[in-house]
Amino acid sequence: MSAVGVFDMLGDDYETVSYSHDAASGLRCIIAVYSTALGPALGGTRFWPFESEEAALRDVLRLAKAMAYKASAAGLNLGGGKAVVIGDPRKVKTADLLRAYGRAVDRLGGAYITTADVGTTSADMDVISGATTFVTGTTNGSGDPSPVTSYGVWHGLKAVAEVIWGDASLAGRHVAVQGVGKVGAGVVRHLAQEGARLTIADIDPETVSALATEVGADVVAPDEILRVPCDIVSPCALGAVVNDSTLPAFNCRAIAGAANNQLERPEHGAMLADAGVLYAPDYVINAGGLINVEDELHGYDPDRAHAKAAAIGARLHEVFGRAKTEGIPPAVAADRIAGDRIRAASAAREHSG
Repeated sequence: MSAVGVFDMLGDDYETVSYSHDAASGLRCIIAVYSTALGPALGGTRFWPFESEEAALRDVLRLAKAMAYKASAAGLNLGGGKAVVIGDPRKVKTADLLRAYGRAVDRLGGAYITTADVGTTSADMDVISGATTFVTGTTNGSGDPSPVTSYGVWHGLKAVAEVIWGDASLAGRHVAVQGVGKVGAGVVRHLAQEGARLTIADIDPETVSALATEVGADVVAPDEILRVPCDIVSPCALGAVVNDSTLPAFNCRAIAGAANNQLERPEHGAMLADAGVLYAPDYVINAGGLINVEDELHGYDPDRAHAKAAAIGARLHEVFGRAKTEGIPPAVAADRIAGDRIRAASAAREHSG
């Protein structure tokens, strides 16, 4: 790809895109920093066998911006960034490569702080921490963020209930949960403890059967879960679950869950609103994982992390309130809230400079 092509992809928004290569270990990585107006850009390291360097660049740019908006909407003093390491982690990930990557992070001088993502683990962050201090989510730090993510989603679901029914209680409400991995299972357990009626689905039949027995949930096939007549559909697995094919099939009052990128296209948010389905913007309701690793930067306190994740409910109320006031879909309202905070911080930084 030519240099002109790269800059065309960046537009006017991104602060820094850094390419790093280490011949000895085979490292090939791209680190993108969308914004540091609110603070250092925190985002995960995605280790993946991208089909091309262009695909890797597109992914890291998309994810860096998403992290900036997620941090801003969560009220955190963080910017947004992301890193991608090109390669199959099962074949090429070594300690030498991770340390070389850590040195690449370190050269950015704290503008970017990394953590785990697809293809990387907390144990990998331990190795990377030997080469840079700009890392979080280590095994001795905040650890697995899944419990805090689940906790935040649960509070988000309570905010959704309050908007629809005027009562935050989920007791007796029917929630259909798609995907019961670590985060989805945590959401299910919180809902079960509150007395919600549950229908669940997952591609792993043993996992879904065991959880259903534990909490007393009904089970349907993965391709049926989005069509279940219920109060709330909670996507906690794949992205793009709201698309041209699924939109006519939803039979619920709201869609609110932990999955990333739930809208296949931005206009699907408006289509949900037109259909009378309340949508909780994914990067607002699922911010608990980011909140968890951010807290490690201040000396990790699990109670403090959970308290900040509980505030996701209040964040969603702000989103829904702005959506109602301005007559816009919640996804657009979330983008405006997050973007306004970033732009205000950028303007203040330029003025002070």
